[in-house]
Amino acid sequence: MPLTSNEIVQNTLEFARKKDESDPLRKFRDQFYFPLSNGNLVRYFTGNSLGLQPRSTQEYVLNELEDWASWGVEGHFHSRMPWFQYQDFLTDQIAKLLGAKPEEVVSMNSLTTNLHLLLVSFYRPTKTRYKIICEYDAFPSDLYALQSQANVHGLDPEETVIYLKPRDAEHCLRTEDIVSTIQENADSLATVMLGAVNYYTGQFFEMKKIVDAAHKAGATCGFNLAHAAGNVRMNLHDWNVDYACFCSYKYLNAGPGGVSGIFVHERHGNDTSIPRFAGWWGNDPETRFKMPRKFVPAKGARGWQQSNAPVLSMAALKASLDIFEKAGFDELLSKSRSLTAYLEFIIQEINSNTMKNGTDVPIRIITPENPEHRGCQLSLIMNKNGRDIYKLLTDQGVIVDWREPDVIRVAPVPLYNSFEDVFQFGKLMESAIRSTGT
Repeated sequence: MPLTSNEIVQNTLEFARKKDESDPLRKFRDQFYFPLSNGNLVRYFTGNSLGLQPRSTQEYVLNELEDWASWGVEGHFHSRMPWFQYQDFLTDQIAKLLGAKPEEVVSMNSLTTNLHLLLVSFYRPTKTRYKIICEYDAFPSDLYALQSQANVHGLDPEETVIYLKPRDAEHCLRTEDIVSTIQENADSLATVMLGAVNYYTGQFFEMKKIVDAAHKAGATCGFNLAHAAGNVRMNLHDWNVDYACFCSYKYLNAGPGGVSGIFVHERHGNDTSIPRFAGWWGNDPETRFKMPRKFVPAKGARGWQQSNAPVLSMAALKASLDIFEKAGFDELLSKSRSLTAYLEFIIQEINSNTMKNGTDVPIRIITPENPEHRGCQLSLIMNKNGRDIYKLLTDQGVIVDWREPDVIRVAPVPLYNSFEDVFQFGKLMESAIRSTGT
């Protein structure tokens, strides 16, 4: 299945279908619901915003509804998957996806809530160390969280938050520029917080190099994994990441607003001197129901929990994690690289077929070419008529993501997208470009 340098890649339906026939993961496509457009299944490329629903999700959630009806409050201990420990049923699978130890992860809360809770612990500014480094084009929630954290500590966000910008005429950040910025601010830096995969460009940062530089500067380093979890290979434990949060509604297919989760490295997990906003569910489970008046944190990341496990949302995530486990993450990554490489090839073919004056290409890919530095998303700058092209694609049943002023994000997800999907996207994209006179 992988696209290799020895393979003759073709922009043909026959080639795409041949690749799909040899795809060992092709059966998983049928385990997801696809929306309809004009009575036909859409070509869905927005798993980077909201993953498709697994067909098994309804069963998993219904089981909990049935146990709630049957047991009431006793379901905390007597349901098929007792709610008291429900978060533990997800732990091993999440840990494998993040490259973490089980005690370093827990599912809880929502994404930005978790980012704030982690910053309470890992952004502790002093008079001399108070600055935060993040991407200039980070997702707005991250920017708001960091800016408001500065405000809470009585600091001016404009002086506190350092924004990383690409070089002129470039769209992605160079690792050496990130590291040099860390070094330049070493004496005043409190934490580095980046999106592991940038939502806009699709760039997968060299996390270990960034962590090492932050630690050398005496700062903590954390990541928002919203666009990384279930999309790229990570080794958070071995890379010595201090803290991270992830969502489950994108590549992890847990549904709109699905439960989030956190990672806390084991060297911090049992350090009771680290401040945190404590809650009942984060208390040691051995004494939790004894209602102690003094908080005694559970071991590891579980000590950051606050409220009861959101079981119905976790059940939806469990349905998807079971599919990931059956498919195998190594196999998913292999297919992801092949699909994305094929999409890249198709876009180059479109440019070749529609280029004017030999140089005026309609599409520019701003996602890194190196497969090590991206997941399955390609971000495309449409040089002309981008909004019109996006609308034409939508009208033809292609679901992609538009970002102002001129970017279409396309994410062929290996669990449910096919090579034929990519081929058909290419034909419709080329047709849209021609019809708009681009």
